[in-house]
Formats: sequence, C-alpha cells, structure tokens
Amino acid sequence: MFSKGQLIFAAFFVIAFTLLMIWSYRKDIKIHKKHYKNTFIIIIAAFLTIAIFTLITFSLH
Repeated sequence: MFSKGQLIFAAFFVIAFTLLMIWSYRKDIKIHKKHYKNTFIIIIAAFLTIAIFTLITFSLH
C-alpha cells in the first residue's frame, strides 16, 4: 500500500512536527498563561452546550 520511502517520510514528518509543536508551545508558554486564563470554563461550557442539545434531541424522538 505504501512504499518504504513514504513510510520513512511519514515517520520523519510526524516526529519533526511533534518536536516543533512542543518547541513552539514552550516558547510561548508565558504568553499563553497571560492571555488564555480560565480557558477551561469555555471548554466546560462548550461540552455542556453539546450535552444539552444532545439531551433535547433524544428527548424529542
């Protein structure tokens, strides 16, 4: 299905992408702490909204 070269490229890409994302996040961690406080509240609100719509949908059927 995939050639050996494609698998090697995919493995290298995943490793490089992951390392660059970790490096970028660590570089910006001070900015994240300053500008993105209490983001867990937004995540909880989103999950609650989805749960409420799901309950309404199933209760109407």
